[in-house]
Amino acid sequence: MVKKKSSSVWETVRTVLYAVAIAITIRIFAYEPFNIPSGSMIPTLLIGDYLFVSKFSYGYSRYSLPWGLPWIKGRIFASQPERGDVAVFKLPTDNKTDYIKRLVGLPGDRIQVINGILNINGEPVQRAKVEDMTVPVQGLYTTQVTEYIETLPNGRKHRIWERSDAEMLDNTPVYTVPANHYFAMGDNRDSSQDSRVASAVGFVPFENLVGRAEFLFFSHDDSARLWEIWKWPFAIRYSRIGDGIE
Repeated sequence: MVKKKSSSVWETVRTVLYAVAIAITIRIFAYEPFNIPSGSMIPTLLIGDYLFVSKFSYGYSRYSLPWGLPWIKGRIFASQPERGDVAVFKLPTDNKTDYIKRLVGLPGDRIQVINGILNINGEPVQRAKVEDMTVPVQGLYTTQVTEYIETLPNGRKHRIWERSDAEMLDNTPVYTVPANHYFAMGDNRDSSQDSRVASAVGFVPFENLVGRAEFLFFSHDDSARLWEIWKWPFAIRYSRIGDGIE
């Protein structure tokens, strides 16, 4: 009887270890979960969204590994991002903080914002107005924004928000994207610290890319505190679960 009980415990431990190993392998090589803590990618991504990032989309670098362990030099099995991808990357100024933005500039591109309009290689990017809206800001106050559909040169379309075309980052110098680097911007254009701010973000090295954002697996509006169990079902944004990220 003692041997049988010992064997049963060992089988349970072994099963748990297998499950943990499989989960770690999936997280490193396939899909890693991330959550959205800020509004810089509204309206594409909302605060409280949880998403999966495909680690294999761009190949693997040291930042594919836990804690950025330097076991990989450069990238292996590398695949270049496409213009318009929503990507997670390690912030170039510290190589630790996870950021998520849209890659609008490829190596060699000349990027500039003129009166709120993104210009790529001297050509303004098309944008079509959707509507003017009054939106809440972290539940503290409201502000006016205009939503546009922006169409990148490769035909990729996505929605952006602008408070106006005369904000701090709505007129910039020309940024020439270096080789093996990318230019990233948030879709909430006037509420995003991104590659337009060289001292904080700047150009994103190819090595710093963690992966491409693929789809949402959970979303909540933060209206229920942890102990308010009765409110949990009403805080979940059911309509967003499973949505792909364009």
